[in-house]
Amino acid sequence: MGMSVVVGAGPIGDGVARQLLAHGEQVVVVTRSGRGPEGAQRQALDVARAEALVPVCEGADAIYNCANPPYERWVQEWPPMAASMLAAAEASGAVLVTASNLYGYGPVPSGRMAEDLPLAATGKKGRVRAQMWQEARAAHEAGRVRAVEVRGSDYVGPGATSHLERVLPTVLQGGKARVVGDPDAPHSWTYTEDMAAALVAVATAPEAWGRPWHAPVAATKSQREALTDLARAAGLDSADVAALPGWQLRAAGWFSPMVKELQETLYQFDAPFVCDDSAIRRELGLRPTSWGEVVRTSVAAAQVA
Repeated sequence: MGMSVVVGAGPIGDGVARQLLAHGEQVVVVTRSGRGPEGAQRQALDVARAEALVPVCEGADAIYNCANPPYERWVQEWPPMAASMLAAAEASGAVLVTASNLYGYGPVPSGRMAEDLPLAATGKKGRVRAQMWQEARAAHEAGRVRAVEVRGSDYVGPGATSHLERVLPTVLQGGKARVVGDPDAPHSWTYTEDMAAALVAVATAPEAWGRPWHAPVAATKSQREALTDLARAAGLDSADVAALPGWQLRAAGWFSPMVKELQETLYQFDAPFVCDDSAIRRELGLRPTSWGEVVRTSVAAAQVA
């Protein structure tokens, strides 16, 4: 029985831990609060402190970086956390498996992203994510660690906190959903369970190490199309969807640091934002959960919440 350390207990970390436990793995979940799924050993500590994390990771086969600091504090919190996990991977010999996103590419004129694109982010959050992978890859190429990264698009599924999931309760109540950007721009969606499965898969595939992968895409649909599918699954005729005026978003930013930070990534919703997942399908044989199942589980979770 192997041992894995999962850093973070949000929807991705929780999904990774549950899948590993189902495979008979010993799982240690590390968070600041000490929470985690039943069956896992739970540790409360500050992940940014390498002297605290390194002993926990001793003997681990894999370290899964599924942490997600507050959106408005990425620049301050990600670098020390990433450095600490690199140190733990180097000390333990564990594979460092990072859950990431598409921010590092920055705006892409074609709207279509594949793993061979340069990391050319212009915003501070995208640059932080790009730097994390560049440092992990450099350590991998130097033989210090074994590292791999899986990048997902915006999440959909139970526990997800994407723009789609934030307005879903309004849609299910028959209200008007105000979404950021263009409601009709094509957008790729990653199911949380598919992201977790991709992370688990690459951890045990040596041929996958040393490079980034895009998680399987559940669907590429506009916000209007996706919300309409979700509404119909709940028994409604359609979803009432409209764009949130830019001035309202800017005004909200004065009162919410998180909303203010959204300004930097609005390009992801103003134009097509399409994730090419052909590499992970072709080379590792992974497939996404059907969109119908994603919709069903998302609606069921929202109705219970």
